[in-house]
Amino acid sequence: MRPLILIGRALIGLLAFDLFFRNDFSRLHRVVCNWKLRSRATPLDDMNQICDALNYACMWYPKRALCLQRSSVLTCLLRSCGVPAQMVLGAQKLPFKAHAWVEVNGQPVNERSNVQAIYGVWERC
Repeated sequence: MRPLILIGRALIGLLAFDLFFRNDFSRLHRVVCNWKLRSRATPLDDMNQICDALNYACMWYPKRALCLQRSSVLTCLLRSCGVPAQMVLGAQKLPFKAHAWVEVNGQPVNERSNVQAIYGVWERC
């Protein structure tokens, strides 16, 4: 897929999060968990392009996209392109901090590599 189309889709996803899910976590969770995986597999290069597109979209988005917004949009984008992505919600105990990230085949995507060592997993969808 062309990079500009991916960036546009990422921007639309960020906007949809703000318009429809910002104050309704249960609805967001339901939508992400039920997002269908497209049947065709995407090569690693395409997966990296999708992550780059989200990063560019976040730079151009008029407000800061936090981890829940970024991870929900990235999960849906990746699944739409045939990548079996999961949004992961986790927390650390002391000091308490919650975080959301994306994994593909158990590996963090577009995220620091030690995220699994820092945060205990609450939920995967």
